[in-house]
Parts: sequence; structure tokens; C-alpha cells
Amino acid sequence: MKKAPDAGPPVVLPNGGRRVRAQDVARAAGVSPATVDRVLNRRPGVRARTAQQVVEAAAALGYLPREELFEALRPKPLRLAFLLPAGNNRYLRMLGEYIASTGEQFAPFNVICQCRFVEQFDPRALAAALRSLRRRADGVVFMALEDPHVREAVEELSASGMPVLTLISDLSHSRRDAYVGLDNRAVGRTAARLMGRFVGDRRGKVALIAGSRRYRAHEEREMGFLGLIEEEFPRLSVIGLREGHDDATENYRQARRLLAQHPDLVGIYNVGGASDGVGRALREALRAETVVFIGHGLTPDTRTLLIEGTMDAALTQDHAAMVLNCVRIFNNLRDGRPALAGIEPLRIALFVRENLP
Repeated sequence: MKKAPDAGPPVVLPNGGRRVRAQDVARAAGVSPATVDRVLNRRPGVRARTAQQVVEAAAALGYLPREELFEALRPKPLRLAFLLPAGNNRYLRMLGEYIASTGEQFAPFNVICQCRFVEQFDPRALAAALRSLRRRADGVVFMALEDPHVREAVEELSASGMPVLTLISDLSHSRRDAYVGLDNRAVGRTAARLMGRFVGDRRGKVALIAGSRRYRAHEEREMGFLGLIEEEFPRLSVIGLREGHDDATENYRQARRLLAQHPDLVGIYNVGGASDGVGRALREALRAETVVFIGHGLTPDTRTLLIEGTMDAALTQDHAAMVLNCVRIFNNLRDGRPALAGIEPLRIALFVRENLP
């Protein structure tokens, strides 16, 4: 560590041998005792040059060990809180586990990440959770639900100066600072391209199952999928979207109904999570080899489905890349740079049985 600049001649205290106090440091630095307290306890509101003066004076007076004084010049780590939906979506649980495991990984960015799960598909619960972080975090990242309650909570956090990012699913007409995730219309169009190619020359019906249209991401994937199927694969007709709420049991029920009602079903696109429920329905109906199945998220469940041939392709986005982008964006905002300065857009990762990692 570099040696601090010379603070000038030592201050001669009135009673010579008595212990140095914060007031003495304040007098030597030409600031108030309150400013000394803020600097040495790493609280905000002090200019960098003033903080340097306080540290130099404290070092010259021997107020604290030199290493502790220099540590006072380092800003406190940014507390970055992630809010994710609770439930049995394996991909989101794995994301939460990854966030919790980062530990010292983001120490070079001076950021500490924490993760909390909130009741899924409940906008009031999500809005309350967002508001609760106002004094417990320095920034928040969350998977948004399209709802006025959520939008109002984001408005309040933004007005208070807290940076807010949306993750995986964005929030329209809000004051969030940035969105971290894929272009979900492009995701839906990619799934449609795969579906049309995998089905081949067959005619028939294709079904969509989503977590919820409350997720803008799921709605945009649906729109992208429908648009490309209509443009390039007119031999396929799309059955109206069903909501499975990212629940394996509900996805199983929805898929069983679809298979029973539509003997000419040739494809299922699971827009959200819990693909294992759809896979179970396909196996039980003995339709796994004739119905093209495309889903999302590389998890132990989807990996098994790909290996056994029940699922044909899984679209996903990398956990580590998402979280790193969030951390880098907050660093940009903290340092006064544009939120997306130097941030690489996330890319769609496509897995089939043959390229599994």
C-alpha cells in the first residue's frame, strides 16, 4: 500500500501525554469532529480530498494504526440485493444458489451480493419486498411482474436514489436503471425457427405453455414465436397459450390435456420453467418421439430430458454472465458512468443432446 503524503509537522497537544481524541484529529485536519467520524466509519457525504486530509492528520497523530486509517479511505462494499420468485422453478433456484455462493468473487468490484425469494406471481408481495430493501441494500435486482403495484414501488426506490435493475423479465414504463437479460422476442423467434425445422414437412398443431403473462418475458417470447410461425411455417397452427405457473404438476396437467384433445399435436414450446412436467406427460402418452419439445433453462431436469430424447432443444442464459453484468452495471452507476458502459449484451445459449457441457 502506498504511503500517505506527509501531513506536515505533528500537532503539539496541550497536555502532551494524553490520549489523542477525535477532536484533535478534527483540529489538525481543519474539519469538524462529525466529519472525522464520517470518514473513519466510512459513511458517505465527505469529499475525497477532505477524507484524505482526515486520514493524513489521524496518521500523523497516531490516532489509529496506519493500516486501519488507510482502510477508511476505501468505500464500503455495495450491498446488492437480488429478488427472485419462490417456487419449484429449478433454473431460478439454481440462480439463487449461484448468487449466494459468490462470496469474495466480486471483491474487486467492492460488491456483496445477497439473494431473497419472494412469493411468485404476487405483485403486492413483490412490491412490498422491494420497498423493504430501501434501507437494507444499496441496489436491487429483481425479476419483474407487469403490474402497477410493482411499477409504483420501483418509482419510489428510484426517487430515493436507489439503483434498480430488472432481471430476465423487464418492466415497461418504469424508472428502472437497466434491464439484464435476453431479447425475449428474439428468443421466441429462435424457438419458432427450431420448431418449424424439427417438425419438418408435417402439418399439425403447436402448443405453448408459459409461466404467466404477468412476466413480460413470457409475453414477448409468445409474440416472437407466433410471428415467425405465421411468417414462415403456415402449415403449423398454434393453439392458444396455457399458463402453467412454472409448476411441474400444473405443466403436466396442461400437457396431458393438450395431448388428449389434439391428436394432431406436433410440437410443444414451454415458454417458462418446470419442463419436467411436460416431459412426464409426453412419456406417459408415448408421444415423446413424435412431438417436438422445446423448453428453457439448462438444469438437471432438462439435461435428463435432452439426453433421453424427450426434449429436443433448451434455450438458456448463463447465470454467471447475468450476475456479472448486474454487478458491473451497479459499479458504473456508483462511479457516475452510463449504466450500460462496457456491458456486453447477453447471448442466447442453445443446447441439444449433442452439445451438452
